[in-house]
Amino acid sequence: MKSLVVIGIILLGLGALLFYLNDMAIDLRVIYGALSGIGIGLIIGGLVGYVSKGNAVKEAHLRQEFKQLQKEKAELEKQRLESANNGNL
Repeated sequence: MKSLVVIGIILLGLGALLFYLNDMAIDLRVIYGALSGIGIGLIIGGLVGYVSKGNAVKEAHLRQEFKQLQKEKAELEKQRLESANNGNL
C-alpha cells in the first residue's frame, strides 16, 4: 500500500512538473491531466487500502485472542471438573 502512495506522489509530481515546465508549446494537457489523475487515484487507493488492511489485522488479532481465551476457559473447566471428581473419591 505504501508503494502505491509513493508511485502516486511521483506521478502527481511528474504531471505538475511537466505542466509548469512546458510553457504549453505543445498541447499536452490531456497527458498532464492523466498523470495527475492517476497519481491522485493511486494515493487515495493506497491510503484506503492501508486503512482497511489495518482494520482487518486488528479484527483478526481480536478473533485469535478470543479463540485463545475460549481454549483457556475450556481447560480451566476441565481442571475444575477433575479436581471436583478427585475430591469426591
